[in-house]
Parts: sequence; C-alpha cells; structure tokens
Amino acid sequence: MNLQDTFSLAYRTVRSNKLRAGITIAIIAFGIMALIGIVTAIEAMNQSLTENFSTMGANAFSLRFRESRGVQFGRRANVRSVKGRKERKSMLDRPINKEEAERFKSGFDFPAAVSIYLRGGGNLVCRYKEKETNPEVTVWGGDENYLYVNGYSLVAGRNLNNLDISSGRNVCIIGSNVASKLFGRNPERSIDRIIRVGSMPYRVIGLLKSKGSSAFLRQDDVIITSYNNARKMRGAAGSFLIGVKVDNVAQLEPAIGETIGVFRSVRQLTPRDDDNFVIEKSDRIAETFISLLGTIQNSSAAIGLITLIGAAIGLMNIMLVAVNERTREVGLIKALGGKRSDVRWQFLLESVIISVMGAIFGILLGVLVGNLFTMVLGTGFVVPWKWVTLGILICSGVGLAAGIYPAQKASRLDPIVALRYE
Repeated sequence: MNLQDTFSLAYRTVRSNKLRAGITIAIIAFGIMALIGIVTAIEAMNQSLTENFSTMGANAFSLRFRESRGVQFGRRANVRSVKGRKERKSMLDRPINKEEAERFKSGFDFPAAVSIYLRGGGNLVCRYKEKETNPEVTVWGGDENYLYVNGYSLVAGRNLNNLDISSGRNVCIIGSNVASKLFGRNPERSIDRIIRVGSMPYRVIGLLKSKGSSAFLRQDDVIITSYNNARKMRGAAGSFLIGVKVDNVAQLEPAIGETIGVFRSVRQLTPRDDDNFVIEKSDRIAETFISLLGTIQNSSAAIGLITLIGAAIGLMNIMLVAVNERTREVGLIKALGGKRSDVRWQFLLESVIISVMGAIFGILLGVLVGNLFTMVLGTGFVVPWKWVTLGILICSGVGLAAGIYPAQKASRLDPIVALRYE
C-alpha cells in the first residue's frame, strides 16, 4: 500500500468508530480551547491596555507619593540624636500636600506644562432631573493644565480658569459617557446646566471629547473640577499628584531629572534621604500590566499542556485497545502482502488524525470564546496566529507520541497468530 491508501484506510477507521474518536477529540479540543481562549483574551487585554495608555501621551509623566515601608502608626517624622539634642531628619512618611504641589509648580523652570490634581472620589452617581448614571463616575480635581497634560480635549464649553481654582466653586467639566447618559443624543446641552455629583450641585462649564473607555480605564466616566473643590469631597485622596508634559519625547528624561531635583528640595529631603515620591510614565504602567498578563499567559499555557498530556495518555490507551480489537485485521493485512511499515503508518495516522481534529475544533472554540472577551473590552477581533500554529504542532506531536507504541505493537504481530486471534 502507498501512503495515500494508508491514510484513506486510517481515516475510514476513525469515522467508523465515531463515539470512541469523538470522546478523545473532545478531550483534546477542550485542552486546546482553554489554552487558545485564555491567550486570545489576554492578547485582547494587551491591545486594550496599549490603546488606552497611548492616549495618555508618551511625553508625559506623573509624580506621586510613595508610602514608606515599615512606618509606625502615628509616626510623623524620623528623629536622630546629635550630642544629646534631637534633630529633625525628614518627613519621609508625609503625603504630598497642596502647598508642596503649588510650590513645585511655581518653582519648576523646565519648559513643560505642569498640572496639580487630586482624586476626589469614585463610584459616584451623577443626576440631572430624572436621569442618572451608573455608580462608576470618578471625580478628579485639577487645574488649567489638567486637560492638556492628561490628553483630554474639549468639545464644547471652556476650561477651568484661575478663579475656579482659587475659589474652589462648584463648577465641573464632564466626560462624554456622563453627558450621553444625562443628556442623551445632544450632550452639548449640558453646558451651563446644573447636575448633581453625589449629593452636591455642580454647574457644567465644559464637555470632554471621548477618549474611549475600557474595563481598565474608564476615561469617559469622569467629572473634572478644581483641586480646591475636590479636596473638600468625602473620600478624597490624602495626597496630591503632579503631572508634567514636555513638548517632545527627547525632553522626557531631562525633565524627569529636573523634577526629582526640584521636588526633593520642596520636600526638604536631606542628601541621605531616599526619594519618598515616585515618577511614573504611562508606558511603564502599561508594561507592568502587560508583564502581569504575560505571567497569566504562561500559567494558562502550562495548564493547557497538562490537559494535553492527559489527552495523550487517553489517546494512547484507546489506540492500544484498538490494536487488541483489530488483531485479526492486522493479520489479514500482513497475509495479503502488507508490510510492517504499512501497519505502523496506519495506526500512527489514526492517532494523528484524531489529535489534529481535536486541535482544529479546540482552536475554533478557543478563538470564539476568547473574542467574547474582546466584545466586553471593545477591541477588535483577535486571532493569536502564533499560538494557533503552535497548538496544531503540539497536537500533532501528541498524536505521534501517543500512537508510536501502539503502532509498533501492531506492526510486530505475527500474521499467523493474528489471524487465529479470537
């Protein structure tokens, strides 16, 4: 027999044992589906993270307070003794306050835009007449540079001005999702209207252009007011944030160096003190998230491989049972002139056909299941071609590994003994 005849015979044998082959194919398919599905979902999450963090700008960074490790409760300052008298060392565990943030902004001479901002509260409900949003709105308090530094732009209305900031009056700029939920198809009607943010009334002075929201960054479910207003809100953060945006990426590292020097002076840190603040770039945050997703991806790959090992053991067992059941058939093939290699190839091909069919069904199901997650994230259709190819190769290897021993056993049968087998 040639290889084509052997393949045709192997395929007909698989078709004739639908239940046995179907169970084995299902085991392999579920293992591949778990692997491809998780990988597809993770690639969608990577795509969503990259798109959302890219809107924050590669030429901007933020400065935030880093809490000291091992700080004792109620501790206000580290103190050391010098010749019998106590000397104040530094306030390492002190959050960034308003005065320090304003002092940094006024003393930062680098050619860059500086914004002071503060998280006012989260999971709030906004209302206008009988309409209200879901409890997922976040309030940020900023200044006149907040929109520019954080990549927002206005569709209608105006930005915060100095009077808004200094007085801390109840005015706000609303995100596109908030506007669409409260004002329907005409969000521009929101300008100069009074809405309630939580329990407080605010006059809308501006409407933001949509940046696109995701499960990770709800950038359109925001209310932006002045930081002097946000700091009075219940649940406001205890430490201010500072954003810096330069004109081009080449100025980023010099700006970071200048920021560290100026802010250490503002914080009154001694040369021996560590920085008690952190510089964060948007791409670094994205890289951290993506590396965590990579760890999850590797773990899911390990789980998928363990499932495939179990499927390989099951497939080998089924093929050994098939050898015992078809002993007379093997004897007949050899009696009619079939070679040992023909028998070996027949059983090997049966094993490979079953495993590859499992791979195909598993890949299709995995891509469909994984892309259900892309619908939630609002990203495009994702097909992890590298893992699809790898899945087919792995399953082919599983089929070969599971079929080698049964095929060798079948090819070594003595034709006379095999024909007499009952």
